Amino acid sequence: MAVGFASKYLKSSQRALSLLDQPWLSMSQIKEIQAHLIVSATISDPFAAGKLVAICAISARGDLSHAYSLFRLVPHRSTFMWNTMLRAFVEKNEAANAVSLYKQMVRSGLLPNNYTFSFLLRACVDLSECSLGLGYHGQAVKLGWESYDFVQNGLIHLYATCGCVDFARKLFDASLNRDIVTWTALINGYVKSGQVGIARELFDEMPEKNAVSWSAMITGYAQVGLFREALELFNTMQLAGIRPNHAGVVSTLSACAFLGALDQGRWIHAYIDKHKMELDRVLGTALVDMYAKCGCLVAAGHVFDAMPNRDVYAFTSLISGLANHGQSARVFELLIRMQNEGFEPNDVTFICILSACSRMGLVEEGLRIFESMRKVYGIDPGVEHYGCLVDLLGRAGMLEQAKNVVREMPMEPDSYVLGALLNACRVRGDLELGREVVDGLVKRNLDHGGVHVLLSNIYASANKWGDVENVRKKMEAKKVRKVPGCSLIEVDGVVCEFVAGDRSHARMGEIILLSMVSDRHLKYIWSEDDDIPTELVNL
Repeated sequence: MAVGFASKYLKSSQRALSLLDQPWLSMSQIKEIQAHLIVSATISDPFAAGKLVAICAISARGDLSHAYSLFRLVPHRSTFMWNTMLRAFVEKNEAANAVSLYKQMVRSGLLPNNYTFSFLLRACVDLSECSLGLGYHGQAVKLGWESYDFVQNGLIHLYATCGCVDFARKLFDASLNRDIVTWTALINGYVKSGQVGIARELFDEMPEKNAVSWSAMITGYAQVGLFREALELFNTMQLAGIRPNHAGVVSTLSACAFLGALDQGRWIHAYIDKHKMELDRVLGTALVDMYAKCGCLVAAGHVFDAMPNRDVYAFTSLISGLANHGQSARVFELLIRMQNEGFEPNDVTFICILSACSRMGLVEEGLRIFESMRKVYGIDPGVEHYGCLVDLLGRAGMLEQAKNVVREMPMEPDSYVLGALLNACRVRGDLELGREVVDGLVKRNLDHGGVHVLLSNIYASANKWGDVENVRKKMEAKKVRKVPGCSLIEVDGVVCEFVAGDRSHARMGEIILLSMVSDRHLKYIWSEDDDIPTELVNL
């Protein structure tokens, strides 16, 4: 198409302009059209120049740097051209250039319009510059553009994103033209501020919902740990006939990973394949993490290998799954593969690797890896890494070394570090050190129920029943309660939660019956059509 392009197609300026709408044009051909418009002086026409700048700046086949150069050469720049360049900078993640360009626009004497402010406010969101956005808000009010939909949505999005959700709510309540973008922007604001209950109230009131609004609410639940609610809402969205977008799928996979909802996670994987969703780094890592946390390490490995582009987060997710399920040897194989592919481990990767060393009892290897964090990779160990190191030494029976780590670490030990040391005391039966550790936790107000129970178990192992009683009395006096155990199981795609002592499940009678049958090893076997034996009914 490039051969003879100018002679064949550029016979008039009008014809040249009409060609700009053709999807087959390459950038080199666009430049030929530009040359024709310059030679014919048509470039001085604001409409022609604006169309050319827009094609270069915004279209997929364009070139933003060339568009900006062309924009600067145009003698008469219209507001449309300025807005086009502002939009292009924002969409190409060059928000700082958009702000700078706006200053040039004001100095040139042109007044901004509603589209100008909508792009500027998006730039402020990207830059997390709420104060700058406040200034633009004032200008929009002064020039009479505040009430326009694009501007209002931009302001609500800005204030909601920057944590000023009360300002966003005032604008929302005053708005007379709320559309789906307005509602979703405010819901996102409440979600990001942790006010998920209010976000859900707004979501339920929405007159119309799309995939973005559904996904915003699902993501909100996942972010605050309400994973069951996230999964339930995802299922409701399916019943409503809404196709989930990328963000919704990723958040739902995170919920499946936490809940162990393997069937649901597999269904989502099938959905991804069916609709040919791109297995990018974020979505691929979410799938790997889901399968790994559900114990399906083979499936996690298949997804990992199928990812066209992997990063440190994908590697870390699989390394974490392998470490958590006792396949520590494969952790080091994957670490070598990771480095061979040009990725360096991050701080989370090191937590997983140190945990693997602890489980395998690889003390020397763990110490070497811990030292390499700062010396080789320039990563200062955090409190979690010191906790892993204490656990590594404690499991190996090296209590003195573990104590020294706690004393010499550059930050205050937290409950994880001291808990690892306390657990080592339990395993090795060191009563005095265990008491010291608990005293340290008490001073830091980190003495939750599990700490006292662990100390009680240490005393019980040593037949110190008087001390056991004293610990229990202290727990009662301080009203410290052990966090009840919780287990989750997925049955027919539904996640059921069981908490120790809770008998609220609708089928608790059957559950107790079956558990008693299992406990007493009764030998009765019957089919669904048989009557339950009288001996079982009377249990």
